[in-house]
Amino acid sequence: EVQLQASGGGLVQAAGSLRLSCTASGFTFDTYAIGWFRQAPGTEREGVSCIMSRDGVTKYVDFMEGRFTISSDIAKNTVYLQSDSLKAEDTAVYYCAASRRLLCLPGTMTSWGKGTQVTVSS
Repeated sequence: EVQLQASGGGLVQAAGSLRLSCTASGFTFDTYAIGWFRQAPGTEREGVSCIMSRDGVTKYVDFMEGRFTISSDIAKNTVYLQSDSLKAEDTAVYYCAASRRLLCLPGTMTSWGKGTQVTVSS
């Protein structure tokens, strides 16, 4: 059974940083793309970034690259999302998800973990 556990969220002041972690189990970690998505109240879930750990290929959605950096540690079955220069509009529940394909679209992800809340105070 594919399981994904997101952690690392919390309350941070604007311009601050957080590192989110997504620990995976139940599947061969480096054969899946693992991605981060977020959803603010009243909005659709949107992609942030995805990574295929096997070869380190990454995909960033829209203008997410620059303030968000995705990385992975195959030995720990964990994908990280380093979030810097956070803004109030980054406030959302952040989810990690897995897919065989590196499209980084919510509709293409086949397994989802429970989210972790990130709140940025201005």
